[in-house]
Amino acid sequence: MVDPARLRTVAIEVASAAGELVAAMRGGQRRFSGAVDTKSTATDVVTAADRAAEELIRSRLAELRPADGVLGEEAGDDAAGARVRWVVDPIDGTVNYLYGLPQYAVSVAAEVDGIAVAACVVEPAAGRVWSAARGQGATLDGEPLRASATVELPLTLVATGFAYKVERRGRQADLAARLARSVRDLRRSGSAAIDLCSVAAGWVDAYFEHGLGHWDWAGGGLIAEEAGAVLRRPNADGIDPDGLGADLTLAVAPGVAAELTELLRRSGAAEI
Repeated sequence: MVDPARLRTVAIEVASAAGELVAAMRGGQRRFSGAVDTKSTATDVVTAADRAAEELIRSRLAELRPADGVLGEEAGDDAAGARVRWVVDPIDGTVNYLYGLPQYAVSVAAEVDGIAVAACVVEPAAGRVWSAARGQGATLDGEPLRASATVELPLTLVATGFAYKVERRGRQADLAARLARSVRDLRRSGSAAIDLCSVAAGWVDAYFEHGLGHWDWAGGGLIAEEAGAVLRRPNADGIDPDGLGADLTLAVAPGVAAELTELLRRSGAAEI
């Protein structure tokens, strides 16, 4: 039997170790001076620290949970046949990390049958440790989290993010501009994991973004959900059942979930 509490402990251990590594490799507040490559576009970067952190996480998980599989952003999926799969983003917010901005995180989540049951998101620059276990709530540095109690859409603070490909980024910017007329304001941190955790803490009332990788939302999504937020995951089959776009991630305070979902639909989220 899988114990979510035990998996949460493992997630905290390995994410914290990776957080220490990437902070050490960062080398202060100046721009990152290590090796940097690109992936899907010239603005989609991967650093030597991303790769080193994922290698460390995989190594620790192999010691602690040798029967489990791992899906990592940098090294792919080796989880075939494993009951438990760890979903790893070694640095979420790599562009921030590259430039010296503090909004970056290590995200580690454990899934059973494709559903996250434990997670940890570590913010090395801020020293924060977010975690959750399914059915057991979410915490920040050990303190319980709760999504905001807002019930008024015009007073809803919404976080979002943008794609690396310029054509899609333009459509996302247009959608954000349409939303800005109906909500309190918009925020953009550059880290999906931190934005999802911010929903869990009530620091923002909602977060949405199209096109996230599984590793981007797996950990923070569980933390937001366990804090009481309504979570809408992307559909890997490409099906769009609610007119928001198959690859939209949405976490929102329950009191405004229906209204914000309808606003996104009316504003053309499915066309992003």
